[in-house]
Amino acid sequence: MTPDVETIVVGAGAVGLAVAHALAQSGREVMVLEQHALIGSETSSRNSEVIHAGIYYPPGSLRATLCVRGKELLYRFCAEHGVPHARCGKLLVATHENQLPKLLAFKETAARNGVTDLEHIGGNAARDLEPELSCVAALISPSTGIIDAHSFMLALEGGIEAHGGSVVLRCPVERIERTPQGHFSLTTGGDAPGVITCASLVLSAGLHATKLAATLDFGNGYKPPETYFAKGQYYALSGRSPFTRHIYPLPDGAWLGLHATVDIGGRCKFGPDIEWTPEIDYSFQPEKLAKFLDFIRSYYPGLDASRLHADYTGVRPKLYREGEPVPDFAVHGAGTHGLDGLVALYGIESPGLTASLAIGELVADMMARR
Repeated sequence: MTPDVETIVVGAGAVGLAVAHALAQSGREVMVLEQHALIGSETSSRNSEVIHAGIYYPPGSLRATLCVRGKELLYRFCAEHGVPHARCGKLLVATHENQLPKLLAFKETAARNGVTDLEHIGGNAARDLEPELSCVAALISPSTGIIDAHSFMLALEGGIEAHGGSVVLRCPVERIERTPQGHFSLTTGGDAPGVITCASLVLSAGLHATKLAATLDFGNGYKPPETYFAKGQYYALSGRSPFTRHIYPLPDGAWLGLHATVDIGGRCKFGPDIEWTPEIDYSFQPEKLAKFLDFIRSYYPGLDASRLHADYTGVRPKLYREGEPVPDFAVHGAGTHGLDGLVALYGIESPGLTASLAIGELVADMMARR
């Protein structure tokens, strides 16, 4: 029996759309199924929108290689499709002398990842660039940038449709089964309840990836990796931004700290903080800000807390629990789970937006080698 669609991608966030875009460009018939009424309305619309350089990630990891490759592809895509973006740059700052070895270690890690444009400067030189900044030294990252994520996703959606694909909204996938012919049968709800089949399937369901994959009987003992939820709040600064570049304190373990970013419109915001939650929770708790004010003032001593106000909350899909080592992105093909024609993506958090087009390349290549 012929399947209804050649390839289905579940999830219309930045990564799912980038994967579908790459598959459609390769000549495949592609349909994207999205549970919400808008594309990119979960993780992809609730992040910092930063184009990352590739500084922090372990050399050779998917996070590192896909970020560096994705950054190149993303800047090119934005220029070709008129997506608002800027190479505003970033300062990674040390606020105490005891952080200097760590700062230099990140420069070495970045170089091993192919990021060779970082410049080490002293505190005075950093303040010449950003007069409101307080630090003893910094790394300048000129290839770090900012993007209008929604415009990016709209451009991807347009490219999918231009190549004959489609994006179907309000179509949650509730269950996946394998047909006797080896195809995938998806039970859907929402505005389009029913069953649709496909020969190839990409699960790019973000926060819901584990739960959705668990509905499929792999028949070989494979279990999808567990997804944990980390909530992060962003606080906007009213009035003029004190910075023209992103300002990042040195990371604390897996957390990049409450950094300052400047968006396409020149607005400054701080975040995200982090709270591990048992479920997806977008509620905002403004009282949490008080415990982070001293942290922000360690690099921005002139902060007027009365200018800060609640902005938005994001939830990131993590493949580890609080205090555990940070694993790599999980891109599982047949070699991992044993089912030909299926690629499942788990734990695609930061730098997922930056890496999205490179992830699309990777998945398209995996599908081509079936």
